[in-house]
Amino acid sequence: MYLDRLNVLNYRNYQEAGLDLCPRLNCFIGDNAMGKTNLLDAIHYLSFCKSFSHPLDSQNIRHGEEMFIIKGIFIVDGKEEAVFCGVKRNQKKQFKLNNKEYQRLADHIGRFPLVIISPDDSELVKDGSDIRRRFMDTVISQFDNAYLNSLITYNQVLKQRNTLLKQFNEKRSFNAESLRIWDEQMIAPSQEIFEKRKKFIARIAPFFNEYYRTISGSRESVGLQYESHLHDSNISDLLAQSLGKDRVLEYTTKGVHKDELVFKVSDFPVKKFGSQGQQKSYIIALKLAEFEVIRQEKGFCPMLLLDDIFDKLDETRVMNLLSLVAGHDFGQIFITDTGSGRFSDIFKATGWEYSLFSINSGQIISTEKL
Repeated sequence: MYLDRLNVLNYRNYQEAGLDLCPRLNCFIGDNAMGKTNLLDAIHYLSFCKSFSHPLDSQNIRHGEEMFIIKGIFIVDGKEEAVFCGVKRNQKKQFKLNNKEYQRLADHIGRFPLVIISPDDSELVKDGSDIRRRFMDTVISQFDNAYLNSLITYNQVLKQRNTLLKQFNEKRSFNAESLRIWDEQMIAPSQEIFEKRKKFIARIAPFFNEYYRTISGSRESVGLQYESHLHDSNISDLLAQSLGKDRVLEYTTKGVHKDELVFKVSDFPVKKFGSQGQQKSYIIALKLAEFEVIRQEKGFCPMLLLDDIFDKLDETRVMNLLSLVAGHDFGQIFITDTGSGRFSDIFKATGWEYSLFSINSGQIISTEKL
């Protein structure tokens, strides 16, 4: 699978652009704030039905315009697959595959899998547990639609349960039977989410350790520790035990929506004790391990997007990463950078064909194919 053609209209700082892409390596070159990352974001839209950096669809419409369009032509098993995304202000987003509109955007997730490494990934280490849960959910959902459905169901039930808890306090009343209805609906999705997250962490860990050693050049031990209330109890007992606290706080305090993924290096939390270099290597190794798990599950390579990696790593770690990517089958790769000289030689040595696009103020000013 690879993206053969990308077209954008009124997307971010692009009035209009069309790119014929290389099945192997595509490099977007230009100064900062010229629009390199916006092209990666458009590709992300085609895969996930949303931006990776701007959660509100309207924020991605070019200033002064009323709508944006993104089109992509993918080649899957030798056949073309056309994806269309259109967003107009104050209207429902349109998302189509081969001219047929989706009834549920969730049905599109996983058709054209993608892994992105970007400066925003530092949030995985520095921010709250919701970011790390989202990481697990994003990866698993790309190869397991049943998991995504369970996640959607769980979040819907959780929202209803929290609304009911709030109503109890507002009305100064309590109805155990009405609460039990929502509690029972949480059982099945909770267990599936927990079991599949646990299985995923066990599966990704060996790949993660291998990639970390390669990128960092270090023999220090690293690990992923999955923490969940369900390790020690079932969801029914947890909800019963926390009912008093839930009623006071007006929200559900126990469940898989509170799961945590602890990042460790030499048995210590990376967030507190990891150096900047260790944290960066940790994140990239984690993302490459994500790539490997998706590849095995899907039976083909997801797209790999590397955004501003030179800003994230020192020269040695960058060369280790590029050598790793060049020496293995990573499928179609997209890279952004402020200059071509730092990585062109290593890819020329591989004999790969690649396309280099020079970007300036939302325009493709030149294209070089090698």
